[in-house]
Amino acid sequence: MAPPIGQCAVGAALAWLVAKDVLGHSRPFFAPIAVVVCIGVGLGQRLRRVVELVVGVSLGVGVGDLLVSWIGSGVWQIALVVALAMAIAVLLDSGSLIVLQAGSSAVLVATLLPPSGTGGLDRMLDALVGGLMGLAAVALLPASPSALAKRHAMGMFGALSDALRGIAEAIEKSDADLAASALEAARGTQTSVEEFKQALRTSREIATISPLHRHRRTRLEGYEKAAVPLDHALRNARVLARRAIVALDGSSRLPPWLPGALRELNDATLLLRDELATGRPPDKSVRAILSVASRQGNERWGFSADVMIAQLRSITVDLLQATGTEREEAVAALPPLEDGPGPAGPDETRGEKDLDGANVTSTS
Repeated sequence: MAPPIGQCAVGAALAWLVAKDVLGHSRPFFAPIAVVVCIGVGLGQRLRRVVELVVGVSLGVGVGDLLVSWIGSGVWQIALVVALAMAIAVLLDSGSLIVLQAGSSAVLVATLLPPSGTGGLDRMLDALVGGLMGLAAVALLPASPSALAKRHAMGMFGALSDALRGIAEAIEKSDADLAASALEAARGTQTSVEEFKQALRTSREIATISPLHRHRRTRLEGYEKAAVPLDHALRNARVLARRAIVALDGSSRLPPWLPGALRELNDATLLLRDELATGRPPDKSVRAILSVASRQGNERWGFSADVMIAQLRSITVDLLQATGTEREEAVAALPPLEDGPGPAGPDETRGEKDLDGANVTSTS
C-alpha cells in the first residue's frame, strides 16, 4: 500500500499549492480531496475516477449553486438539492462515484458554502486540478506495473501448482481425503483470480499514464495472454479434484501414468511462472507442456477416470494457451481419444458447473 499512500500524500499537498497559490482560490479543499479520491488505495480505473470525480463535483456544485441562490438554504432545500443532483448524475452515468460526488458536493454548497460570485466555477476548477495532480502523482511516482502484475500472478500460479501436486499425491496414495483437501484449497482460488485481473488493469493503466514505465507494456503482454487461460485451468483443476474424490473410493481404475503427468504439468506451470516473471519467451514451458501432452494415453478407463483424463487434457490446453499458443494448435498437440463413450466434447461441457459454480472447459 506504500506507493498509493505516498502518491495521495504528495499529490494532495501539490494540489492545494497549485489551487491556492497559482489559481488564487482561498479555500481549495476540493483539490486535495480530489487527489485522494482519484488515486485511492485500491487498484485500477483511475482515469475513469478522475472523469467521474470532476463531472460529479461540477454537477453537484452547479445544481447546488443554482438552486440555493434561488430558494435559499434549509432542511427541505438540502433534501431537494441532493435529490436533484444525484438524480441527474444517475441519468448521466450510473457509476457510483459520480453519483456520490454529485450528492456530497451539493450538500457542501447547500450547507457550508453558499454561492457567491464565481465560487461554483472555482470549486469545479479545484476538482479538475486535484484530478490532474492525482494522475501526475501516479505518472511520476508510480508503482512498477510489471512488479504489480508479477506479485498477483504468483498467487494464481501457486494455487494451480498446489492443486495439481495435491491431486497427484492423492492418486499416488489412493487417498480420497487428500483429494478433498486439494479441492477445498482450490475452491478458495477465485479471489486470487479476480485480484490478478484487477492488478493487470491497474498495471496497464500505469504503463499508459507513466512515461517512466511505458517500455514495460511488452512485459505485461505475457501476463495478459495468460490471465484467462489460467482462470480456466484453475476451474478445471477443481473439477479434476472433485472427480478424483469419486474415483478414489475404490470403484474406478486409474491410469498409472496419471499422477506422473500431473506432477510434470505442475513443473511446467512453475516454469511458465518463472519465464513470465523474468520477461523471457515461454519456450521452455511450451516444450514441457507439449511433452506432457504427447505422452498422455488415449485409452478408455471408465467414466471417472475418463473425466479426469479429459480435465487433464483441458488443463494442458489451458496452459498452452497461457503461453500464447492458439487454441486450435494447443488442441492439436493432444493425442486423439479412442472412439467410444466418454466425457462430453467442448461444446457440450462448456456450460457445466462444478460444486463451486465454476464453468468447466473441456477439450476432450
